Amino acid sequence: MASQSDINRPPGTSSASQAFFDHASAKCVSTDAVITKALNKQYPNLELIVVPTYSLNLWGYAAAGFATAEPIEDAGSDLPSGIQWDMYIPPAKRLNGGQGFIVDVPKFAKYLYKWRNDDFIIYYIECRDGVFPDGPINWYILSTNKLKTQQLILEAGYWSNQLHSEAWVFDGGYWQKSTEMYESVQKASWDVVILDPKMKNAIIEDHLSFFRSREAYEHLRVPWKRGIIYHGPPGNGKTISIKATMNMLSKLDPSVQSLYVRTLQSWSGPEFSIQQIFSHARSCAPCYLIFEDLDSIIDDSVRSYFLNEVDGLKDNDGVFMIGSTNHLERLDPGISKRPSRFDRKYYFPNPNLGERTAYCHFWQKKLSDNKDIEFPDALCRAIAEITDKFSFAYIQEAFVASLLAIARRSEDAALADAACTLDLDDGWVDVLDSAHTAKDLDKLVLWVEMQKQVAILREGLEDEEQ
Repeated sequence: MASQSDINRPPGTSSASQAFFDHASAKCVSTDAVITKALNKQYPNLELIVVPTYSLNLWGYAAAGFATAEPIEDAGSDLPSGIQWDMYIPPAKRLNGGQGFIVDVPKFAKYLYKWRNDDFIIYYIECRDGVFPDGPINWYILSTNKLKTQQLILEAGYWSNQLHSEAWVFDGGYWQKSTEMYESVQKASWDVVILDPKMKNAIIEDHLSFFRSREAYEHLRVPWKRGIIYHGPPGNGKTISIKATMNMLSKLDPSVQSLYVRTLQSWSGPEFSIQQIFSHARSCAPCYLIFEDLDSIIDDSVRSYFLNEVDGLKDNDGVFMIGSTNHLERLDPGISKRPSRFDRKYYFPNPNLGERTAYCHFWQKKLSDNKDIEFPDALCRAIAEITDKFSFAYIQEAFVASLLAIARRSEDAALADAACTLDLDDGWVDVLDSAHTAKDLDKLVLWVEMQKQVAILREGLEDEEQ
């Protein structure tokens, strides 16, 4: 336990605050070395352990109720004990979202950390190293008992690496937890995905059979790993199918984690990112490893590194890898055509007449409360017939543009809001037949406007095909 005399040093003692300020305002070589030297001098009776913050969230661990963290100052120094930015965060929604808020972003801070009746002096320090503008951020943990500190690191580290209503997302060169991704996945379900029934069942069974067949793979003495590719024109359900699978797997077996790769870009280079991605996947196995827009993530410059992680000597047992692409032809044949890397490909075509009709019923239900829009069943079929070769995304755009045009004329703010907030991933549902009876479609304002917007969109679609 750190004593009060250790916390409050006498005047004139060299402090970590002084060392950090001197170092950060001069030519920097190694913040870690400078701070370690200063802390050992400032606290000669305490044991020091340095831990990178990306592996240990001591703030979150304390906020969850397992510990407490109180800011403290370095006595005997005329310098402030901490540096922080007051960062303005705009509201999530500009309309009716308030003015936003301000958050404290620490750069250098000192805390008295209490855990299980033991006290620790903890420094949170953003390093200024090398040529990169953003260096690593470290915890510098001091205590009278090194074993106690290591036990804190083990337990807080284990908690930090578990998901708490979050999803793993790889972005900026490291794995991070995303509440936004988790919430988006919770809205997705196979029950609301419009897809050919045989293909939908095949995809679902492909995933379920893999995660329940570990013993069968071991009996056959083949690696327990699998890869599939979703491909086809954009806007036809690849993304929502991935999210629906993520949600399905989390409900059936919470131990199966989904790992979403957004980009390989990082200060350490894409090769290191690939290594980090697969290292984490192996540690989480069994897991669902997702590369959306695979052709843009794995290009020629990193192909060999990627294939080495997939086919190399390391054990990838339990890793189900999925990639999606709008341009299968852009993938290297070594990735797209060789089994044992991606074993199966599923094609997501533009929707057929029945699927387009079902999607129009989804909009029919969305607009059922609007008394100014007549939307009989016959209109669903009519819109489906004039949207041949359209993706779901194109049909959505036709609906949104039509409703906005009608809203501008009728000043129906509610209708405009509904059109602007709908998203292709909101969920597609089977809808019961409307109570409306078929009427002369040419008298329906939605039908008149939809024909205009579909014609405009078809011109753009034909230009893209040329």
